[in-house]
Amino acid sequence: MSDRYGDFVQSSLGKKVAKNLGLPLPVNLDRFESGQRLVRGSVLVGSATGDDKRISESVARIFSDLHAEVFVNSSDSIKDALADADIEAKANTGGDDKFKVLLFDASNISNADELKQVYEFFHTVARRVERSGRVIIIGRPPEAIDDIENALAQRALEGFVKSVGKEFKRGITAQLIYVAEGAEQNLDSTLRFFTSARSAYVSGQVVRVGKGKTFDVDWTQPLGGKTMLVTGASRGIGEAIARLLAREGAHVICLDVPQQQADLQKVASEISGSALMLDITNEDAGEEIADAAEKRGGLDAVIHNAGVTRDKTLANMDEKKWDMVININLASIAKLNHYMLANDVLKDDARIVCVSSISGIAGNPGQTNYATSKAGVIGLVDATAKQLENNAKGMTINAVAPGFIETQMTEAIPFAIREAGRRMNSMSQGGLPVDVAETIAWFASPASGGLNGNTIRVCGQSLLGA
Repeated sequence: MSDRYGDFVQSSLGKKVAKNLGLPLPVNLDRFESGQRLVRGSVLVGSATGDDKRISESVARIFSDLHAEVFVNSSDSIKDALADADIEAKANTGGDDKFKVLLFDASNISNADELKQVYEFFHTVARRVERSGRVIIIGRPPEAIDDIENALAQRALEGFVKSVGKEFKRGITAQLIYVAEGAEQNLDSTLRFFTSARSAYVSGQVVRVGKGKTFDVDWTQPLGGKTMLVTGASRGIGEAIARLLAREGAHVICLDVPQQQADLQKVASEISGSALMLDITNEDAGEEIADAAEKRGGLDAVIHNAGVTRDKTLANMDEKKWDMVININLASIAKLNHYMLANDVLKDDARIVCVSSISGIAGNPGQTNYATSKAGVIGLVDATAKQLENNAKGMTINAVAPGFIETQMTEAIPFAIREAGRRMNSMSQGGLPVDVAETIAWFASPASGGLNGNTIRVCGQSLLGA
């Protein structure tokens, strides 16, 4: 779908008009393309003073694997970890160097006074972040900390990150990664995702990385040899998910209702996947999925993307519209998960990813049915994650919550509401289906065993529910 205003302000005249009138200035976001370097620019890393070097050591190892150009402040203690990882870090001299990534290890911050170190690191380089740059802070989950001073300091990092995401503009994102004690080796997939162009439309998010199995992954084809099911795969976001998972090496079973047969078969054929025509609300849907999965030796991931909207104000909403949305968007997912987990349809270390919505977080007028269903999806993820946490099979479940994504569905929204949806976020533009797909591929990776129970918004840091 064309964003005419976004295209206009990319021209010299449009940019001048927008600046003079104080209008939003969306930029063309960097997005990942196969064959490109993951980190396309220089990285400045820093750390708070303290004895715990485990996160800094993990960060250094990952940047060494990425062959990133790393800078460091002359007095920073992270230099030793970088040297141990065979990184010849350059000195940040305070000149004109620009950075694609600013990363700060805040895990040693243990009280309010020590938060000054976050200010000191970012203050001097806030104007030296490149367009579509990345700001990342890594800390410890405050809910796991008993000391009050320590816990409040770690929780305070969330306010800093969300504010930076709204201040820096120019397509720059900001994230907070909480890494549990002993889970430092599980940081790889998350740090790779957030430092790269794969996370173009994800900002202001808090991710929790816990303990989980670690795997050696071919990062050029991280899903190679895996079989993954995507529901609602015939078009829109579902089609983008199927295509991206296939690009990453997976065999994708593309599922949609029989009415979408032509489009579904086209997608499946083009990605060398399989087509499964099925209404997920059918009583025997679980059995049919199990039969299709058995032919591939089971499922390594299931992506619950299928969903519908039937918008009406509550006073004008008939029972049929309520039931349809709840059944498709929520009840069917719960039933399918129960069946697949009870009947070993999912392999060990399988990934379940559910598509929620910011409507389920913030609510929307005329969407009581949809918002209820999508909030329920988050509840399903939270509850299931607790059950899987101590499961020896190593399975995980997470959710993505898209905001305004440019699809056929949003194209039908009235103009004024559509423009508000596009502009009311830190990126001043709508996202693309590929942005949701990239986030799902990150959750679906074998290397993401430390991610369980997260709900990540793909919304450009929308003001709705912020």
